[in-house]
Amino acid sequence: MQKVAIIGCGGSGKSHVARRLGAALAAPVTHLDAVYFDDEWNALPMEKFAAAQRTLVSKPRWVIDGNYNSTLAIRLEACDTVVFMDVSTVAALWGIFSRQLRHGAGHKGNGVHNRITWSVVKYVATYRRKMRPRVLAKIEEYAAGHADVVLLTSRRRTRRWLCEVTADRSG
Repeated sequence: MQKVAIIGCGGSGKSHVARRLGAALAAPVTHLDAVYFDDEWNALPMEKFAAAQRTLVSKPRWVIDGNYNSTLAIRLEACDTVVFMDVSTVAALWGIFSRQLRHGAGHKGNGVHNRITWSVVKYVATYRRKMRPRVLAKIEEYAAGHADVVLLTSRRRTRRWLCEVTADRSG
C-alpha cells in the first residue's frame, strides 16, 4: 500500500482515515478540498485541478482523500489501493453536522473544510442514490485489476480496518 485514493461521500470520514493512514504508511497526505478551494472558497479551474492531481499521483507514495468525480479517474488509474467510505446516509449527515460542531466553519488546515449549505446537505442526502453508482462504476473501470479495493461501510468497520493496517505496519 503505497498510493491510496480515499473516496466517499462528504461526512463519511475520508479526511480522518487519510490522516491515520498517512501516519501509518509514512506517506504524504493530500486533502483535495485544500487543493480545490482557496481561503475564500473560490474553486480552482478544473484543468488546473486535474493538473495538480496528475502531479500528486506521479509521486512514489501518497494518500489522497476527496471524491471529485470529474477527476476521479486520475487517482484511480494511479493508485494501488482504493478506500471507499461507503457509510449510510444517516452516518454521513451526522458526519458533516458533528464536524461542524467540533471544528466550526472554514478551513482548518488539517483536511477539515467546513461549509454546510443547502447544496452540501442535498448532495450528502442523495449521494448513495445518485453518486455512489457512478463512483462504483469508475472504480470498476479505472481501478479493477491493478488496485485493492477496501469497502468501509461503517465507522466501526473503519476503526477495525485502521487498527489492522496500523498493526500490520508496526509489527
